[in-house]
Amino acid sequence: MRLKELRKQRKISQLKLAMDLNMNQNSISRYETGEREADYETLIKFADYFDVSVDYLLERTENPKMNQ
Repeated sequence: MRLKELRKQRKISQLKLAMDLNMNQNSISRYETGEREADYETLIKFADYFDVSVDYLLERTENPKMNQ
């Protein structure tokens, strides 16, 4: 998942992302390291937050927007 890459591009800490999405920092860390897999609802939250498609987030495409 591109979560860490997207977060670093925006210069956002794990804690800031967690607070913005009403999650905890430990969960963000686990998603980034692959220790935990995000459920559908969480994937949508991440995609909406970073304004990318879920497919881009999951590295299924190189195009951040699905309809471009």
